[in-house]
Amino acid sequence: MQAPIYQQIASNKRKTWLLIISFIVLLSVISYGLYLYYGDPSIIVTGVVFSLVYSYIGYLGSAKLALSVNHAKPIDKSDAPEVYRMVENLAITAGLPMPKVYIISDPALNAFATGRDPEHAHVAMTSGIINALDQTELEGVIGHELSHIKNYDIRIMTIIIALVGIISLLTNWVMRLNLFGRDDDNRSNNPIGLIIMIASLIIAPIVANLIKLAISRKREYLADASSAMLTRYPEGLADALEKISGHSQLVQASPSSAHLFIANPLKSASLSRLFSTHPPIQERIKILRSMDQ
Repeated sequence: MQAPIYQQIASNKRKTWLLIISFIVLLSVISYGLYLYYGDPSIIVTGVVFSLVYSYIGYLGSAKLALSVNHAKPIDKSDAPEVYRMVENLAITAGLPMPKVYIISDPALNAFATGRDPEHAHVAMTSGIINALDQTELEGVIGHELSHIKNYDIRIMTIIIALVGIISLLTNWVMRLNLFGRDDDNRSNNPIGLIIMIASLIIAPIVANLIKLAISRKREYLADASSAMLTRYPEGLADALEKISGHSQLVQASPSSAHLFIANPLKSASLSRLFSTHPPIQERIKILRSMDQ
């Protein structure tokens, strides 16, 4: 197990930079399309600079964004001593710095970890999951989230939030330019530019969601296995997932950060479950219980 985990950590670091570079290339292509259509070379410079600056800001600030959109509030040891102590003890066992602990006031049973590296990590849990799970079950969940931190899943999963957000912002911005109806004497009306922009804006959200699917499902299985190794009790997380199943939907959940959670936090329709970023809970429980045999 150790070798695959270390390989995954190295892979996560590589893929993080690959995502950022791909994002910069995508915005540059869209900027080039705008340039061809409007005939204004300053658009390319603006687009490239914007992509570089936003990528850097997203890298540093996407964790805070994830916590904010999910209404997570920081706590210290005096606020929830038992929970804080669990996180502290498991972090020591895992050889990790103590992450900051957050509580989401919501009856749902869910939790997530975020941050750009173990030194800047955060673990958030709903009040519902704290109240519903016993000690071994909650330790299994916390172990799962700490495993995301140790495996550097949090970096790549968190930065996706920034990339998906800017794709949405960019789409709205281009539409506000009134490309399809406004008269402009300075516009070149190059059809190639229009094709590039339309293709990029259609493809970008699809690619972003495919990335979330590919990244999240695989990492949930790995984090489950890592948690079982950390707590030495896979049944604890298996029991926790049984309780979480069907009760993970938050009252207010952001689709942009749904892939961070241990279980799907969205109240999704049956069709959208086909595109869920989370693997089936029953399959995860089955794998965990097979570890005890």
